[in-house]
Amino acid sequence: MRRVYKIAKAELFTLFYSPIAWMILVVFAFQTGMVFAGLLKEVLHAQNIGFGNSFITANLFAGQLGLLSAVQKYLYLYMPLLTMGLMSREFSSGSIKLLYSSPVTSSQIIRGKFLAMMIYSGLLLAILLVYVIIGMIYVKHFDLPSVLSGLLAIYLLMCAYSAIGLFMSSLTSYQVVAALGTLVLLAALGYMSQVWQDISFVRDITYWLSISNRCNEMILGLICSEDVLYFVIVTAMFLMLSVQKLQANRTHQRFAMVWGKYALVVVAAMMLGYATSRPMLMAYYDASETKRNTLTPKSQEIMHKLTGGLTITTYVNLLDREYYNGIPSQVNEDKERLKQYIRFKPETKMKYVYYYDKPSNNPRLDFVYKGKSLEEMARKEAELRELDFDMFLSPAQIKKQIDLTDEGNTFVRLVERENGQKAWLRIYDDMFKFPTEAEVTAMFKRMVMKLPRIGFLGGQGERAIEGDRIRDYTLFSSVKTFRYALTNQGCDVETLDLSGDKEIPKGVDLIVIADMKEAMDSTVKRKIDAYIAAGGNLFVTLKPGSKAMEDFIAQFGVKTIPGQLVQPKLDVPSNVVMCVATPQAEKLQETFANMTERHQYVGMVKAAGLVMAEDKGFKATPVLQTVDSMQTWNEVQTIDYVNDSATIDATAGERVDTFVTAMALTRKVGNKEQRIMVLGDADCISNGGMTPPIRRYGAANFSVIPGTFGWLSYGTVPVDVSRPRSSDNETTLSKTSLKVVKAGIMYVIPGLLLIGSTILLIRRKRK
Repeated sequence: MRRVYKIAKAELFTLFYSPIAWMILVVFAFQTGMVFAGLLKEVLHAQNIGFGNSFITANLFAGQLGLLSAVQKYLYLYMPLLTMGLMSREFSSGSIKLLYSSPVTSSQIIRGKFLAMMIYSGLLLAILLVYVIIGMIYVKHFDLPSVLSGLLAIYLLMCAYSAIGLFMSSLTSYQVVAALGTLVLLAALGYMSQVWQDISFVRDITYWLSISNRCNEMILGLICSEDVLYFVIVTAMFLMLSVQKLQANRTHQRFAMVWGKYALVVVAAMMLGYATSRPMLMAYYDASETKRNTLTPKSQEIMHKLTGGLTITTYVNLLDREYYNGIPSQVNEDKERLKQYIRFKPETKMKYVYYYDKPSNNPRLDFVYKGKSLEEMARKEAELRELDFDMFLSPAQIKKQIDLTDEGNTFVRLVERENGQKAWLRIYDDMFKFPTEAEVTAMFKRMVMKLPRIGFLGGQGERAIEGDRIRDYTLFSSVKTFRYALTNQGCDVETLDLSGDKEIPKGVDLIVIADMKEAMDSTVKRKIDAYIAAGGNLFVTLKPGSKAMEDFIAQFGVKTIPGQLVQPKLDVPSNVVMCVATPQAEKLQETFANMTERHQYVGMVKAAGLVMAEDKGFKATPVLQTVDSMQTWNEVQTIDYVNDSATIDATAGERVDTFVTAMALTRKVGNKEQRIMVLGDADCISNGGMTPPIRRYGAANFSVIPGTFGWLSYGTVPVDVSRPRSSDNETTLSKTSLKVVKAGIMYVIPGLLLIGSTILLIRRKRK
């Protein structure tokens, strides 16, 4: 090792007696200082204007515009300039002959040169450590472990770049050629994730080999053995190739033998890389404070219950508008979407089935291929997309395996357990498309425990869960392409017909009675009364002025205030009212607490105020109420709220107050707490009512759904995937201290490096 140290020392002296090494230190310090100062300014500005901050540490270092993310992007420009002369200089000056004739091996030469680059990379890292210290000083509860994870990633990246540059420098005596060659090789490695991705086995190897964004997860605070071993293997591979090149020059080996050894090193590295990227052999450590890179504890608990084998089959329809998410070239990228789950169940098998059939979401086909058969459409689409048509099953062939008609023949995953349980994972019609942790965990939760079965009562003119009428409840209950629909959150929904001799199914856990237009007949009423007496949970929605609903809620001691609520506002009909979650509701269910935290409102049109008229044995808790800072009263006279202005008439029984628009009722029935929710506006959660006229005020009507059903199901659904709030939400930085910090990192540190290097180079030149 002494010889290795001597070579490293000599290389460092040579490196720092040239302007390039100093220039890179100065430019690196100035560039990173400028980025960090800008990030600090944004944090201070957000705090001063009252907007607030969260995850300050991550925003400074790990966000898309964070310091370490920026360093990763432009680091490849510096390293070729540093490494281009490592061996090229020895070749061009002839000093390589002295090394060959000295008692040092080719391996020692390469290790010495690489050690010098490791030390220089440590100097670059030391500059970044200055910003870490500044963050620790000015950010309360600074998340140091996650930043150290990111620094480790950057250092490993520097080492990998150094090894690559060293290899390219050993191939030529021209430094410029070595620098350009390094840039080309780095670009090629970055592009490898796009190479041969349509070949099953090969795509795993080339995808692993890609260096592009390899540091991302570690910068975010997640240390994965695959990423660490990637840098170790790639670095070792290029160092071994460099040794082989020097040894070949030294011993004048035959061309075939040299390239054979090169191939052996590369193949061995590829095999190691393939093995270390297998889920079964991967280990993780989440260094972030809130464990934001890991499934929430409740999701982990559910995954641990999934014993036995698990297979996820993705069905990709060539004619589906979302086909590209699952084509062979995108398979590895698609698998990343489920990586967090595979982490906790690494034996999961992922399969892809390709077919063509009539999709429900691509009307373009009928317009472009008018009069053509499905096969003709598919052949043309395959030709346009440069896909092999023979890999796609025909409609008849796919139906022999599975009938996807109910799923609209769209991009969908079938999840199957070894015990035969099955469930669907869909993509949704929103900007995110793919399932988040909430939807995926809900699907798995359905497999390991009984989730609520919800019956929507029908037969009395209630809101339906099928069809596309504005007044109905299709969207939040059963629309498969709507992310937050109950059916995608783990619930089973069905229409409940209690006419004749039909009884309430034993498996029903909750009944929704949505704005009946006519009273129940004696047969239906008897069954519902028995369900209520037995402690069954209910969700009741109504509109003011409905005698059938008024009579029904009277049995719980609830009644509506005469008239409808009005709340005058500019440019909005006065019978549009804004409601907020009550302090009591925040304790019932976390969704209501989140509404308050985010300053969200529920917009209601023609809503009824609710009061407890008499004691029927239920404890009442107000859940939603009108905003107390806005004048609200119960209007009993005005009918036209577009052309007329509502005014208070106390003689007619109108009064200004804060009115309850949703009420939770509880009582003890045996060993169970019976829960009933009464909502004073059946429209606010309907297909058309989800987007009320006051949306610009921050309306979030859909929050009523997870809040209500989460409470009625005793927290079973929706799955709680909430995470703890970050603690690094405040900075002690001031405008004055920011100016001092900015001057220090942008001018003082680079200036000292510039002055020191100038003095050193001038003194050396005089000698």
